[in-house]
Amino acid sequence: MTPEPITRLTVLLGRLPGIGEKTAQRLALHLLRTPELAHDLAAALGQATERIHLCTRCCNLTDRDPCTLCADERRDARVVCVVEGPPDLMAIERTREFRGRYHVLHGVLSPLDGVGPDELHIRELLARINGGEVQEVILATDPDVEGEATALYLTRLLKPLGVRLTRIAQGVPLGGDLEFASQATLAQALIGRREV
Repeated sequence: MTPEPITRLTVLLGRLPGIGEKTAQRLALHLLRTPELAHDLAAALGQATERIHLCTRCCNLTDRDPCTLCADERRDARVVCVVEGPPDLMAIERTREFRGRYHVLHGVLSPLDGVGPDELHIRELLARINGGEVQEVILATDPDVEGEATALYLTRLLKPLGVRLTRIAQGVPLGGDLEFASQATLAQALIGRREV
């Protein structure tokens, strides 16, 4: 029989995204074999939950306000890229191609999951646009049903405000084979084509 503290630790680790029951058990046992790592992890979790909050401008996770991206004067405040969550922002930042600012929704519209416009950080986005500095909004939501619905909703909401609205390109990935691409992917690639 497994002691209750190990079972509890395993159950809690299993609630993390992408962690199944066996992986959670392996992680729990590893942490018990390396008590220094377990203590460091507990301290880092405590510090993160105490110090991390949302940036009042872009709604990204930060330990200062405004966050470092919003405070960076070298970034173009006239261009705002709207993303679903912090991992998407980090992915775009890794490209080192975007020099504007961000807005993090913290989700997408999903009526089946009870997520409507009021559960997303759309009011904050509207306030930024109404402030007059934003000239272009790039919609960078995922090309799935919820991401497309969110982009369409934002398009209808923002179009009357007079800002330029753009959507990230979608289609065949670099290094991909046309014969293996889905019909929807190929259709988007053709629609989103650009001059060379």
